[in-house]
Order: sequence, then C-alpha cells, then structure tokens
Amino acid sequence: MEIPKDFSHYTEQLMGSTLYRILADALQQEAPVSIRTNPFKTIGRQLRIPLHRRPVAWCPNGTYLLSRPNFTFDPLLHAGLYYVQEASSMFLHAVLGQLTDRPVTMLDLCAAPGGKSTVARSALPEGSLLIANEPERTRANILAENISKFGHADVMVTNNYPRDFRRTRLRFDVILADVPCSGEGMFRKDPGAVAEWSPQNVEKCWRLQREIVRDIWPCLKPGGYLIYSTCTFNDKEDEQNANWIADELGATFVRIPTPTDWNITGSLTDANPMYRFIPGKTEGEGLFMAVLQKDGDGDDTGRGLKKLPRRAPDKDLPTEWLQQSEQFGFFIEQDEGFAIPERWQEAYLEARKALRLMTAGIHIGTRKGRNWIPGQELALSCSLRRDAFPTVEVTGDQAIAYLRKEAVTLPPDLPRGFTLLTFRGFPLGFEKHLGNRANNLYPSEWRIKSSHIPETNDQVIAL
Repeated sequence: MEIPKDFSHYTEQLMGSTLYRILADALQQEAPVSIRTNPFKTIGRQLRIPLHRRPVAWCPNGTYLLSRPNFTFDPLLHAGLYYVQEASSMFLHAVLGQLTDRPVTMLDLCAAPGGKSTVARSALPEGSLLIANEPERTRANILAENISKFGHADVMVTNNYPRDFRRTRLRFDVILADVPCSGEGMFRKDPGAVAEWSPQNVEKCWRLQREIVRDIWPCLKPGGYLIYSTCTFNDKEDEQNANWIADELGATFVRIPTPTDWNITGSLTDANPMYRFIPGKTEGEGLFMAVLQKDGDGDDTGRGLKKLPRRAPDKDLPTEWLQQSEQFGFFIEQDEGFAIPERWQEAYLEARKALRLMTAGIHIGTRKGRNWIPGQELALSCSLRRDAFPTVEVTGDQAIAYLRKEAVTLPPDLPRGFTLLTFRGFPLGFEKHLGNRANNLYPSEWRIKSSHIPETNDQVIAL
C-alpha cells in the first residue's frame, strides 16, 4: 500500500515517530479477521469455532479467526448466528456495559451496515429499545436486512437525517454518533479509502460531523450519553470534535475502565478520556471513541411518551406464529402485519408518524386476500414459534440453493402450505409447498448472486 504523503506527514507529527512507525508497519500487513456471535440465537447451544484464534478481550461474543473463510457461502451467517466485524468496533460492547444498568432508549444515528447496532442490542439491558437509523436509502436497506437476520424484536430501523428526529417526541438516553469520516482507519481493509483520502476531505468531514451532532443534540436527554466515534486518525475529526461537543454543546467526558493489556491509546492532544485503536498496537482497525454525558440532571422526560395499553390484533392476523404473543401489540400497515412489543408501542406510533420507518418489531407477514404469507423477518426472529409450521432440515447444498432463491424440493408427504427450512436446526426462511413443487419465499434482494461454489469452505461455527 502506498500511503499518501500528506497523511504520513500529518499523522507522524500527531502521533510521534515511534507510534506512527507501528501504525505504518501494520498498514502493510493483512488485516485480522474477527466475528461476533449472536447471543440471542446461540444461547444454550454448545458452539465450537474451528478457526478460533483467541477471544476479543472487550467483547464476550467476539472471536479472532485464524483465516478468512468464504463467508458468503455459510448458511449460518445468513441465518444470523454471527456477524463479521472488525474487532475494534466491538469496543462499543464494553462501553455500553459501563453506561447502562437498566432499560434505555438508544439511537444509533449512522448505523449501516449494522455492526455497531447489533453490538449495541447485545449489550443493552433487556427491555431497552434501539432505533437504528441510516440516512442513505440503499445503505438503510442493507441495515434493515442485517437487523432482520439478528432477530431481536426490540429494534426499529429508520431512514432519516439527524435533524428529522427533532420533529418527534422521541428522546434518547444514549445516542451513538458513528459519524461519516475520512476513513483513515480502514486503509488496509479498503483500498478505496486510500484513493479517496485528501486533506480537503478531512476538512469537509470534521465540519459535517459537527453539523450531525448539533442536529441530534436536542434529542439527547439531559444526563444522557453521546458516544462519538470515527474510523479515522486525525485529531480534527477526533479530539478536536470531541472537545467541541463538550465545550460548545455542554457535556462532560466519561471515563471507561480499560485494562492495560487491551493496548488502547488515549487522547493524543490532551488529558481528556478518549479511546484510540491503532493497528499494530491494538489488534483491529483504526477506531476513535469518546463518551460524553450531556449537562443536566438526567430526570427530564421532555415531551415524553406514555405507555399504551396492549393493542388487540386484527381478528385474522396469525398471532399464533409468535411465542408469547400476549406481550405484543399488533398493527397492519397497507396489508403488512407487524408485532410491536407493547412496552414501546407509543414510540413506534411516533416514529411511524414522523419518520421514514423501514421496519419495526417483527414483520409477521403480508396479507394477500384472506390469507397471510409469513415474512422473512418472522423466519429469522427469535420470537418465532417453531411448531406453528412444518419444518424441513436441509443439507448445505440445499441451503445454498435456497439462499440463491432456487426451489428446494420438499418431501412429497409434507402437508401443503408454508414450510420452514432449517439448516443445523436454525431457520433460513419459508417455502410454500404446492404438492408437486415448492415456491421459494426468500427475498430476491437478499439472495446470493454469485454462481460460484467453492470446492471447500472452512466451517465458522460447529454445533
């Protein structure tokens, strides 16, 4: 990799020659590979990770791998059992573990593709609501897909700019602003980040980042926490912006305990608690994070939301497809059925009214005439009632065919109707059994598009 000269000169002045040399050497090496397992789908299961090298110290579900398998052709990835994520980003798990000990309402403001959102949902106390937002529509679709595969009901996905949230009554205990940045921390993983880097882009980014935080600041409750992060190294987007938030918007830095053997670097410009992950020193890609608590007593409910009584389902909505359906309120929007945990129905109604809502709770299915077609989100939801459908266990080859949206032949003695396909006991999605053939109901936009089949593929998770 040819490092831009302007980047090299500026960063060496900022870091000092010794730390910069560690970084520069690491940028010429292959990036480490890591995954994070889904605790909601793997609980109670004995997992073995054949490629395991060692755990990620700051995230109990994180694992470094010995090598990079062909993840695309692993059905368990598509079933939501794990997420491929670089290890530094998993630090959010340790941060939220320090900040939250009761149910909270959290906003992940710039959430696509969904890695930090799924980290957050794993770390938040049960009963918390997470809103994962992405302003760019195409990326928001990817975010919604990854949240659906994760399978937790207490999540909404929105497609809005930060300022849009100010029109709502939604107020947050925690906001993660993982802001768009110049991407210096992704140089060795993404050659495009090197090609696109320039001093002018750094200038553009730090100004945009301040605008984003300023726009969302009124939606953070007094006493609430802003987690500000970038995947870049320069202090304009990092220390200078974090200090601007504290000084101009009114906040206090929060210190997160970090053992010395995690090898996290602190602020490079002052004594405020900040957290830098520098490749070569810490095993992962470049990450900067600062945690700030908004000034105030933390007891302001603003134009707060109230808890609504449980909303009874439409008489023909198939609530029997869910476990513990009595804990949900049910909504039908343009022939799409949704199950919303009753504790945050009012937040759902507020988001539906004022925001571009991509998905919320559990998408049960689509009404067609008098019948309901079960949705893919239902298949992958942790709240699916498995015995509501006939189930067929498929082989690895059949699973890949299904994920390519090819028809998988079902046993002839199977009852006609909707059938749940599983791989190693984990749901992949639905087919509709018609007797002499079956219709594949896997979403077209999710399908594996590659026609290649690897001769061998290392097993990521063994059960």
